[in-house]
Amino acid sequence: MSGLVLKLGPHERVLINGAVVENGDKRSRLAIMTPNANILRLRDAIHPQEANTPVKRVCYVAQLVLTGDATADDTRQQLLRGIEQLSQVLTDHDSRTMLNMATKAVLDDQHYQVLKALRALLPREERLFAAAASREGGEP
Repeated sequence: MSGLVLKLGPHERVLINGAVVENGDKRSRLAIMTPNANILRLRDAIHPQEANTPVKRVCYVAQLVLTGDATADDTRQQLLRGIEQLSQVLTDHDSRTMLNMATKAVLDDQHYQVLKALRALLPREERLFAAAASREGGEP
């Protein structure tokens, strides 16, 4: 994760290698120079009860590595299986690009990048669920 730049808003919190860091009153930028540092913006954190969709469940597994609650070795197969299952449903070009990025990041043990790629799929997943719900609700 060498060279990662975090842009933090006022009072934004971030978890860095298990320590919660809170920004001050002004916007700031942090350059994370330590390779393989575990970083999680707390505003992006998914709570266990919120991991209630396929994409959120895979994001949550990646997040467990960033919070130190699981190891990369323990989650690798679960993440790869989850990404493969998502690729069976999310077949458009943009989704495939994000899923390919997530797969590469899993293989490179770059879990912040895994989470970043998968989070980009959340709006698409939400639209798919909304469309399915409207079809179900619109039928007699």
